[in-house]
Amino acid sequence: MHGSSPAAWTAVLLCLAGITIGGVALIPDPNWVLFIIGCAITLLSALVGKAMAAAGYGVDRAAEHH
Repeated sequence: MHGSSPAAWTAVLLCLAGITIGGVALIPDPNWVLFIIGCAITLLSALVGKAMAAAGYGVDRAAEHH
């Protein structure tokens, strides 16, 4: 099952949180520091997902292709 793993869910939730923080930071007047923090969280979500998958919390590719 593609993407059904703790690593994938964590990465997606962190990415959504980062996008939300970055978006809210632009309303009504841009808060650039908060926007950059949101962007950083969004970018780091991919690294967290990869690290969790490497630690064994990802989907096992061999078991996925029966």
